[in-house]
Amino acid sequence: MTRMSHAHGPDFSLELAAGCTPVCGVDEAGRGPWAGPVVAAAVILDPDAIPGGINDSKKLTEARRDALACDIRASAFVGVGAASADEIDQLNIRQATFLAMRRAVAALPQPPAHALVDGRDAPDIGCACEAVIKGDGRSLSIAAASIIAKTVRDRMMVELDTTLPGYGFARHKGYGTRAHREALAQLGVTPHHRRSYAPIRALLQDADSPA
Repeated sequence: MTRMSHAHGPDFSLELAAGCTPVCGVDEAGRGPWAGPVVAAAVILDPDAIPGGINDSKKLTEARRDALACDIRASAFVGVGAASADEIDQLNIRQATFLAMRRAVAALPQPPAHALVDGRDAPDIGCACEAVIKGDGRSLSIAAASIIAKTVRDRMMVELDTTLPGYGFARHKGYGTRAHREALAQLGVTPHHRRSYAPIRALLQDADSPA
């Protein structure tokens, strides 16, 4: 079953409508970047202790996301999973995202009875699943998961920047910015780049071409 989003901010109505507990929200960060993992999070909120201000992570400042991530971790059950660039290349981004989501749900301290998953479809994660289009703008649990996934992935890319300086990962987080393109042209492709993505594949083909 797939639900469309609505114009208002996220609330707890889909969680209550599930008719069972616990309900987790699942979301991912990092489908589009050329480098780094795709990261998913699963969050089971305590209905009596939901931090104020939870919203789609894309609508929050970095400082607000970081603060909310701490509040969510202090009051909710949180699981995080990732799929590497290699796994993305082997499986494709859709299946790698599903793998990260399954890992996130498996990492929860308590198994959910129902999952609300952001997107048009949902992976098999061992419980009833409901796909919610633009769910991070509708479900508080999905929005909380979007905050956790985004903050975890951003931190991973900042750490990668310290081991692979020069690419600007701390700034662009692996997305295809002009600075990233220029760094790739100068420094080459790393093992953390997604070789199945067209821009990276083209760079590798150019490098292999005879002069």
